[in-house]
Amino acid sequence: MELWYTEKQTPNVGITCKTISTLVVEKTNYQELAIIDTVQYGRMLVLNGMVQTTVKDEFVYHEMITHIPLFTHPNPKTVAVIGGGDGGTVREALKHPSVEKVYLVEIDERVVENSKRYLPEISCGLSDPRCEVLFQDGIEFIAQHENSFDVVLVDSTEPIGPATGLFSKDFYSSIYRALKEDGLFVAQTESPFFNAELIRSVYASIKQIFPVTRLYLASIPTYPSGLWSFTLGSKRYDPLEVDEEKILEIDTKYYSPEIHKSVFKLPRFVKNLLESCE
Repeated sequence: MELWYTEKQTPNVGITCKTISTLVVEKTNYQELAIIDTVQYGRMLVLNGMVQTTVKDEFVYHEMITHIPLFTHPNPKTVAVIGGGDGGTVREALKHPSVEKVYLVEIDERVVENSKRYLPEISCGLSDPRCEVLFQDGIEFIAQHENSFDVVLVDSTEPIGPATGLFSKDFYSSIYRALKEDGLFVAQTESPFFNAELIRSVYASIKQIFPVTRLYLASIPTYPSGLWSFTLGSKRYDPLEVDEEKILEIDTKYYSPEIHKSVFKLPRFVKNLLESCE
């Protein structure tokens, strides 16, 4: 008998994967969690019925949310990752030799525990001595720190439940205060096909707070529509002014010095989303 898992990405669109086995299903204090093994994408972390990461394509998301900001900042030493309990963003941040400390702030301890057990290739950075894992609300964590971080990475789930506040203007203002005088941050900001209004709202909010605001794209097969956006807010440094020849060579599968600026060249329909924010 064939078994298939379907994520309903919108009321009218879904993604279906043939499964090998179900490794874990549980209801945590915050959400429904599952890890399943699929034929096409390998092991897959699912939260509240939504695919968060897979062994097959996770490198795209984790590299792009991390290396664009960390290569934009000339000397990132202290990084805060909000969400991202699977550990992939931490793994990528630790590839930068200047990074001395990464705080992973994850509200759901079970995400981290299950990722360590079932997704070791993604969560491997969590055991690095430079990483400190904190189980607390990311909004509260950021509010408790001022002038503390070179880079903040908001590796959130979709804006549902506990993650809703991570897409608010108040939170972006709090991040601004938590960053050092030349700090910057990046947040994942969903699909331009399915979440246009969210992208427009988030971009407008960040632009009102940060002197430099940029949106960039990456192709992630298992995320809704396959086209994903990230929005960067910076106090000083512009990713478009980075000297590509000075970018260090690190072990990546998607990100490269050549791609660093190209991802900011947006399709016309995405540029049109942002026109009202200019």
